[in-house]
Amino acid sequence: MNLREITLRLKNVVSFSLLAFALTLTACGGVSSSSEPTKGDVIVYVAVPLSGFQANGGQTVLGGARLKAAEINAQGGLMGYRVIVEGIDDESDSDVAVAVAEQIAADVAAGKQVLGIVGHLNSGQTLAAMEIYKELPIVIITPTASEVSLTQKGYANFFRINANDTVQARVDAEFLVNTLAARRVAVLHNDDPYGIGLAEAVAQNLRDMGSEVVTEIQVAVEQSDYSAEVSQVAQASPDAVFYAGYEVECPYLRYALTQVGVTVPFLASDGCFLSATIDEASETADGIYVSAFGPSPWTAAGDEWIKAYQDVEYRNPDTYSLNGYAAMEVLLDGVEKAGDFDSRAIADAIRGLDFESLLGHVSYDASGDLKDPTIYIFQVQDGKFVQVFPGS
Repeated sequence: MNLREITLRLKNVVSFSLLAFALTLTACGGVSSSSEPTKGDVIVYVAVPLSGFQANGGQTVLGGARLKAAEINAQGGLMGYRVIVEGIDDESDSDVAVAVAEQIAADVAAGKQVLGIVGHLNSGQTLAAMEIYKELPIVIITPTASEVSLTQKGYANFFRINANDTVQARVDAEFLVNTLAARRVAVLHNDDPYGIGLAEAVAQNLRDMGSEVVTEIQVAVEQSDYSAEVSQVAQASPDAVFYAGYEVECPYLRYALTQVGVTVPFLASDGCFLSATIDEASETADGIYVSAFGPSPWTAAGDEWIKAYQDVEYRNPDTYSLNGYAAMEVLLDGVEKAGDFDSRAIADAIRGLDFESLLGHVSYDASGDLKDPTIYIFQVQDGKFVQVFPGS
C-alpha cells in the first residue's frame, strides 16, 4: 500500500481530544477536576472499528478508554501529563489496520509523545497491525482480540485484558454440556481465522467431555442465506447448536434455523455479542446464548461510574465499554508503577500488576495473557442481553 493509498484510507480517521471535554466535565457533574495537568500531553490511540458493521463495538471501547483518561486528568494527569485519547477507525479491515499502524509509526518517528494503543477489536486486525507495532516503543493493550497465537509470538509490548479463545472454548463447551445438557452438538463457524480456530477448539472440548459433534459446517463472513446449511443441521438432529462468528451472520443463521424447526439451544461466540444479533434476527433472538469477554456495565459498575460515562460520552455504556476502560487502566497503571514513559519499563511494570478491575482480577503471565480470565455468558431475554453465567 503506497503513501497516497494510506492517506486516502485514513481520511475517515475519527479523532477525539479529551481536552475539549475536560472543560465541560465539571459542569456536567461527571468527573470533577481537582488539579490540571501542567507538564504537557501524552497520546493514547484507540484503534477500533468506528464505522461499518462493528462501529458500535468499537465506539464502546473508545468510550471506556476516554472515561478512564478523563478520570486521571481530573486528578492532575499521568505523572503531571494530560492523557489525550484519539480514536482511529480500522473499519474492521486488516489492510486499513496496517495503514493505521503505519500512520502511528510515522507519528512516533515524527516525535509525537505516543504512550500506547488500546486495540484492535478483532484478532485479524490485531495480528496484521502487530507486525508494525512490535517494532515501536509503545505498549499495546487489546480489549477483545482473542486469537490464541497473539500471545505466542514473543511480542514484548503486547497484552490483552480479555480471555483468549482457549479459555472461551473450554467455558463454552462446559456450558453446553453441563448447563444445557447437550450431548449432540452442531458446530458452525465463519471462514475467518477467529471462527475457524474457536470452532475447532470448542469441538475438541465437546468430544473430550463425551459429547458428539454431529456436524461441522463452515459459512462465509457476512453470509445471509443459510438454506443449505440449516437443512444439513436439521438432518443431523442436534440437541444444541454452537456458532463461532460475528453478528453479521449470527442473527440470519438463527432465523433460518427456526424456519426449518431447529429450535434447540443456540450458543454463539463473543463476536455475536452486539445489538445487531438481536435487532437483525427478525424477532427470533430471544433464547440465544452469547459468550462475552466482559460483564454488563449495568451490573458490574455502579451508578456513579455509569453517570460519569454518560457525561463523557453523551450516551449509555454498552457491550465493551468496561473492556476499553480496563485496557486503559492497565496501560496507565503500568506507567505509574514504572514511573517512566519508557515502553520497556511500562511493559515490565504491567507484568507485575495485581489488582481488581471492573472485569475481574488483573495479573499477567510472561506472554501477556491474563492469569485468571473470566468468560461471561448472556441470554437474550425480552430483547435484551441478560447475564446468566457466572451467576450473580
